Amino acid sequence: MFPKNTWYVACTPDEIADKPLGRQICNEKIVFYRGPEGKVAAVEDFCPHRGAPLSLGFVRDGNLVCGYHGLEMGCDGKTVAMPGQRVRGFPCIRQYPVEERYGFIWVWPGDADKADPSLIHHLEWADNPEWAYGGGLYHINCDYRLMIDNLMDLTHETYVHANSIGQPEIDEAAPITKVEGDTVTTSRHMENIMAPPFWRMALRGNNLADDVPVDRWQICRFTPPSHVLIEVGVAHAGHGGYEADPKYKASSIVVDFITPETETSIWYFWGMARNFKPEDEALTATIREGQGKIFGEDLEMLERQQQNLLAYPDRQLLKLNIDAGGVQSRRILDRLIESERSAAAPLGMIASA
Repeated sequence: MFPKNTWYVACTPDEIADKPLGRQICNEKIVFYRGPEGKVAAVEDFCPHRGAPLSLGFVRDGNLVCGYHGLEMGCDGKTVAMPGQRVRGFPCIRQYPVEERYGFIWVWPGDADKADPSLIHHLEWADNPEWAYGGGLYHINCDYRLMIDNLMDLTHETYVHANSIGQPEIDEAAPITKVEGDTVTTSRHMENIMAPPFWRMALRGNNLADDVPVDRWQICRFTPPSHVLIEVGVAHAGHGGYEADPKYKASSIVVDFITPETETSIWYFWGMARNFKPEDEALTATIREGQGKIFGEDLEMLERQQQNLLAYPDRQLLKLNIDAGGVQSRRILDRLIESERSAAAPLGMIASA
């Protein structure tokens, strides 16, 4: 259902600032916390003594203390101590590769010996002081691929987000989808239109007139396992659109990290990075609030869509040209999942297949 030998965003640093965090990722129940010297750690959320969730405990001297009977676990998954008991022979619990980078904590839920930190995508906006970022987290009861479909086909904005970023011109501009390796890009450009409410606010935030025609663009890029970064923006018409000088435009990158919880639920880390007026914290807060409302508008649609698909599993769905981005993304995921299955299967099973 989802690749496991890959990096997913697990949480943000503030979520483990004061206590351990239990989070299910790709059907794996994991606890995240700060170990020795504040280094992030991730182990199975299961106390080997009585099976209690270790996430209900606390951290002491870099060790994770079970909140049930006080058993202490090291960040390597080995039992360290327990009051009045000899526990050195206790079986280890699973340790997960974990990295803290770009303002997120990443976890590798698959084979630990295949985890390579260099495979975490470089995020230029997260390391550059000329960019500002604001975002949040939603829990959504839907298949992670439905969210990828949603983000790779922004036609729905006209209807789901009619009062914020939607406008009829989106329907009228045909998208173009390209596949390069494991990256799928769907682009849509609109010329000489009026900006919708959210983008009028962004223009004002960049000290630009919001009541003149603009050129608008949406460039959605999917990369495995479930990351979608979308270049979006508007520029005063006649100045080059996407290529316009920064003084004529307001542009951003919509950040979407989709982490499967189960086959029908996800952790959705959303945000927006911008490279205009990065020092303006009030503008960051305003954009974050606006974007949070926009993404919130998708929740009911996605969850009700999932309910329908579960109720009618044999119904065939239509595929149109606007669905190309999602279709191509799913093909890449299917290939990666099949590759993992083949690598994990015993030689005899492969030979008989």
